[in-house]
Amino acid sequence: MCVIVFCAAIVQACLGMGYGLTAAPLLALVDPVFVPVATIIIGMISSSIGAVGERNQILWKDVFYAVTGRLAGAAMAVILIALVIDKNGFLILFGSAVGIAVLLSAFGHSLQKSVHSLLAMGSISGLMGTITGVGAPPLALVYQGSYAGHARPTLAAIFAIGCGFSLLMLMVIGWVGVPEIVIAASMLPPMFVGTAVGQKLRSRFEHRYRFAVLILSGAAAVLLIIKGLGVYAADALPM
Repeated sequence: MCVIVFCAAIVQACLGMGYGLTAAPLLALVDPVFVPVATIIIGMISSSIGAVGERNQILWKDVFYAVTGRLAGAAMAVILIALVIDKNGFLILFGSAVGIAVLLSAFGHSLQKSVHSLLAMGSISGLMGTITGVGAPPLALVYQGSYAGHARPTLAAIFAIGCGFSLLMLMVIGWVGVPEIVIAASMLPPMFVGTAVGQKLRSRFEHRYRFAVLILSGAAAVLLIIKGLGVYAADALPM
């Protein structure tokens, strides 16, 4: 767990996003107890550090529209989660959402940044991020090609506030409690160390690492879906 969180924090510090896409599917394979709540908590803290560090470069108008969309998406997510009645169904839902996130990151076309695109992609980000802790890919489509000095802290601010809304929604359905907070606290040391290392490596972070993250996350998503389906198949076999 510590190694996964450490590496994910480096990605987050270098790109302003990517903690969830790196950490969530791998942590879910280790133990589903790590997702989505603990991962969202750490993602919120990691994003907050990035946003505060570059607060003068944040485009607050963008943050307002994207977070408004994210709030709507988070509300839709808890309704969907409430319809999933068991752990294996959640693994399938989780793996599918991560798979969609990977495909969006790998093959999604950039979108023109506008009020409508920020609201729409913010909503999708809120839906996916609340279910899995992976909310970056939809909004990344809006900021592809944007000046990194503004895009990185703006995305960090969006995710910091958006993760807070996701946690509030999950709290409503009883998913946030003391055990999840304790688990998140155990993730803090590797997250802080990874963030510090990532800030040093920011200027040398290369695109090939992004593709490695996508391949790793995609493989984890497939394994999660197979795991959920496999248990369903086993339960369906006659005794």
